Amino acid sequence: MAPESSANTPSTTENRGNIAAASGRRASITVELAERSYPIEIGTGITGELADVLRQEVGDLSHALVIADESIQTHWADPIIECLSSIDNVRVNNTNVPSGETTKSVEHLSRLWDWLLSSGADRRSVLFAIGGGVVGDLAGFAAASFTRGIRFVQIPTTLLAMVDSSVGGKTGINLSGGKNMVGAFWQPELVWIDTACLQTMGERDYLSGLAEVVKYGVIEDAEFFDWLCKNAASLLARDHAALQHAVTRSCQSKARVVRDDERETSGRRAILNYGHTFAHAIEATAGYGAILHGEAVSIGMQMAASLAIDMGLCDESLLTRQTELLTACGLPVQFADADADKMLPVMMRDKKVAHGKLRFILPTDIGNVQLVGDVDPAQVRSAIQAHR
Repeated sequence: MAPESSANTPSTTENRGNIAAASGRRASITVELAERSYPIEIGTGITGELADVLRQEVGDLSHALVIADESIQTHWADPIIECLSSIDNVRVNNTNVPSGETTKSVEHLSRLWDWLLSSGADRRSVLFAIGGGVVGDLAGFAAASFTRGIRFVQIPTTLLAMVDSSVGGKTGINLSGGKNMVGAFWQPELVWIDTACLQTMGERDYLSGLAEVVKYGVIEDAEFFDWLCKNAASLLARDHAALQHAVTRSCQSKARVVRDDERETSGRRAILNYGHTFAHAIEATAGYGAILHGEAVSIGMQMAASLAIDMGLCDESLLTRQTELLTACGLPVQFADADADKMLPVMMRDKKVAHGKLRFILPTDIGNVQLVGDVDPAQVRSAIQAHR
């Protein structure tokens, strides 16, 4: 049960000196992937700046295909469509999809393919995904697969999507037996983040996104973890400056990891899955939509920390500190309906399983985690039981 690989590199201070951007000032981060590098633009109330950025970053934009979550069509998609329509000689088509994890399905993907075809999409078209992680994953996979790939832009409108799913190029849909089991790596041309969107999010959905923010502190940024402990109340209040700082810091962390291991070949990118093996099993056994992804990740991180303690990888104080921060962020730390008998078979289908052996991202200290292989299922069962 020794660590299979060290999934972390030593903590670095690169790009961390000037990230506390004041509300209203746009921060820019580059995901460094050679010829496929792209910017992440982060600000508050910046929709009016999008047209100029698109001219610079996307170039020959003549056909925009907008796919939006139906719940944010009026508040956030329509202003983007108006902005796109203001660009000379740009044709705009728009459709929307239902909210919720069940939308990430073969049926909805097929409908989007047909819509792209009927809209006259070709390889010069650019698809815009506006909404949360569901829309980004689904629309991104449509972009990756239609005519073997068209350009797309991520415009996340939820906290979880801003700090996680919109960055890194993972796209996909769910199967009945597993989450994100069919998809493709397909990097966007641009990630456009306007934190003003977060002011209209429902409370439960908003809090769910904070789980992924906390994750970055645990996996590779102890300094950020400390900042979160001191500023949890400001994040709960949706303070503009605190939000922009948290989103920027999270995106910088993910950009570093994606740069180092775009396709999860070295083990470095696997650290982003901290808590997710447990979380995906919780989601699958509870029924997609019954528990939000971030809620499941919060509980999954607790289970992973307990597993690490049981294996002698970290001290119990790590779990204590993590529990205190997750609780301060209004997140659940246990799941009464967790069923190890149902969750373990789902975990065996996880993409990190190797030769039938369970593997987990487990913490050794705040700011450092490892990919650990050949984990005893009995210990996994105990970790699940510890947070029922």
